[in-house]
Amino acid sequence: MKRALLLASAAAATLSLLPATSRAGFSVDVNIGPPAPVVVETPPPRPGYIWSPGYWRWEEGRHVWFNGYWVPERPGSRWVPDRWDHRGRRYHYEPGHFER
Repeated sequence: MKRALLLASAAAATLSLLPATSRAGFSVDVNIGPPAPVVVETPPPRPGYIWSPGYWRWEEGRHVWFNGYWVPERPGSRWVPDRWDHRGRRYHYEPGHFER
């Protein structure tokens, strides 16, 4: 029993270190709009990947800058980067995702 618990704990710790590849179903609505995007140089193209630009993430009641990241390509799909939309009096966060 102790061994199984130890293995499960080690697996959970390892998974927590991996980057999230899907954020389906996650959204945020806040009253405070994000600041202007931070201007950073786009890295050179990387075969098999799409560059997703940085964006403002909502954490602990404030906007925090999250640097751009590489997304593995999905043939036949188009990458839509993370973004904030102004909806009425609120701002809605839409995570990056693929569209067909």
